[in-house]
Amino acid sequence: MADFRTRFMGIDVKNPIVVGACNLSQDPDTLVQLEKAGASAIVYKSLFEEQIQYEKAQMQDSLHEFDERHAEMTSIHPKMEHAGPKEYLSGLKKAKEALSIPLIGSLNAIYKETWVEYAKLIEETGVDGLELNLYSAPKDAGSDARKIEAHQMEILEAVKKEVTIPVSVKLGPFYSNPLEVISKLDKLGVNGFVLFNRLFQPDIDVVDEKHIFPFNLSKEGDYRLSLRYAGLLYDNIKGNICSNTGIYSGKDIARMILAGADCVQVVSAIYKNKPAHIGKMLSEFESWMESNSYDSLDEFKGKLSKKSAKDPFVYSRAQYVDILMNPEEIIKKYPMA
Repeated sequence: MADFRTRFMGIDVKNPIVVGACNLSQDPDTLVQLEKAGASAIVYKSLFEEQIQYEKAQMQDSLHEFDERHAEMTSIHPKMEHAGPKEYLSGLKKAKEALSIPLIGSLNAIYKETWVEYAKLIEETGVDGLELNLYSAPKDAGSDARKIEAHQMEILEAVKKEVTIPVSVKLGPFYSNPLEVISKLDKLGVNGFVLFNRLFQPDIDVVDEKHIFPFNLSKEGDYRLSLRYAGLLYDNIKGNICSNTGIYSGKDIARMILAGADCVQVVSAIYKNKPAHIGKMLSEFESWMESNSYDSLDEFKGKLSKKSAKDPFVYSRAQYVDILMNPEEIIKKYPMA
């Protein structure tokens, strides 16, 4: 039997399939199913500070809605406070107790102080590691890219000073040079990089002329951006590389490890095909390894990275040069008549 062992954010795991942060992890029964199906680690649903702040504001509005109905009435409710992250932390602790595989907390905060505060609280639940969601969604032309990146570095440094568990970062792809950002974070001691955070994209209903909010699952083949950066980063950073987005099959896992990834994260494949799909992916991956006479991942990891590729431009090419030089090939494949 092939040896699937690898590392995820510095943690030894039994195979390269990690379940990424999603709502599935909130259900204890689903967690057990994911482990039985073969998941090597699970990232628990992210703690969103934005959601907590929004709920606090809603609660305060509700509590004080009728405060001035009577001149002598200050409030119709007893003094109450929002529980903050307590419900999330309780669920995280129960999930950790239910699993024998590594469980990773995930954090998406706003302020530097709360990044640190929540990171410490998550560590106290007993999780094996912490994933920080670092990204910036452009909102205006006045935001300075260098300040945004510097602020993210400060957050990472502050969290690393206060927690002892391994820390990974899940990055958005929208940096002028993601490689530079990853290199800087790596030097600050990040244990792993998840490539990349699949950010929400709005859509418009042209019939009702309104914004809609579709569930943004990835599709097969969406892995190529992650593959490119795994290939570029292999053997250039200390942190483990975890590829995600559009990972649906055992062959997709093989592609990522050939490029240079240590492991992959899956979410959409499970939503679409149920937890048992993990076992199918592992079986297909094992068959691929056996057909190529590989006994372990180390035998082929990075075999097709930039460092080892015969084509020196395979990871730097940004346009379809072959198609531009030989347009007849694409016309043959996709004839217009």
